[in-house]
Amino acid sequence: MPRRAREYPEEGEFVVATVKRVHNYGAFLELDEYPGKEGFMHISEVASTWVKNIRDYLREGQKVVAKVIRVDPRKGHIDLSLRRVTQQQRKAKLQEYKRAQKAENLLKMAAEKLGKDFETAWREVWVPLEEEWGEVYAAFEDAAKEGIDVLKGHVPDEWLPVLKEIIDNYVEVPTVTIDAEFEITVPKPNGIEIIKEALIRARDRANKEKDIEVKFTYQGAPRYRIDITAPDYYKAEEVLEDIAEEILRVIKQAGGEATLLRKEKRIRKVKKRKK
Repeated sequence: MPRRAREYPEEGEFVVATVKRVHNYGAFLELDEYPGKEGFMHISEVASTWVKNIRDYLREGQKVVAKVIRVDPRKGHIDLSLRRVTQQQRKAKLQEYKRAQKAENLLKMAAEKLGKDFETAWREVWVPLEEEWGEVYAAFEDAAKEGIDVLKGHVPDEWLPVLKEIIDNYVEVPTVTIDAEFEITVPKPNGIEIIKEALIRARDRANKEKDIEVKFTYQGAPRYRIDITAPDYYKAEEVLEDIAEEILRVIKQAGGEATLLRKEKRIRKVKKRKK
C-alpha cells in the first residue's frame, strides 16, 4: 500500500481512507497513505443533505476518497469530509492512488534486483522523488521521456541502472492527441499542389520538434484533417497554432482561403519501448 513521505496530510488534501468504526454521530477512518493515522468524519460532513442513518453512506471496510478539512499534529487530530469531494476530485484522487501503487510495485522490483528491502528503497528513492516531483510515478514518467539522468542527484547512483531497466520496460508515458480540421481552397489550376505543399511544409516543420507527431489526412475537398500528438495538451495546442498560422500564411499568399473548423483532444498512453 503506497504511503506518503509526510507524517500528516495537509489541510485541503484529498486522501484515500478505509472506514474502521461507524457511530451514530460520525465515523473513524484509517488513512491508507499515512500508516497509523486515523481521521474523524462528523455526520454533518458525510453528505450535503440531511443524514438520518449514517450507515446508509458508510460501512466498516469501505474505501472512500475524503477531503482533509482540519489537521492538528500536536493533538493527532485529523478531520475529514465526504460531502466536500466532487465526483471529478474523487476520480482524480483514485487515479493518483493507482499511479502510486504502480510506482510502489516498480520500486519493489528495483529493490529486489539490488538485494535491498523496501524500507531502504522507500527512504533512498521514494522520499526524495516525492519531495521533488510530488508523486513518484511522475518522476518515473520524466525519466521515461527525458532519460534516467533526470533522477541523478536525487537518488543514489547505484539505483539508476536498475531503475532505467524497469522504467524502459514498464512505464507508460501519457500523450495528448488533438484532432482538427481545415477547410482549404485555392482557386487556381494548381490549387491542389499548393495545398499539399503547404500541409507538407507545416507537418515537416512540426515533426522536427521532440516528442511531436503530426499527420494530415484528406477528408474530401475542401477538408483536411490534422492529428497532433504531444506530451501534453498545452504543447499540442501550441503546435496547432503554429501550424495553423503557417497554413493560413501560405494559402493566403497563393490567393486562397483556409479556416480552422474544430478541434478536440484525447489522452492516450504509449508504453515506452525497450531500447
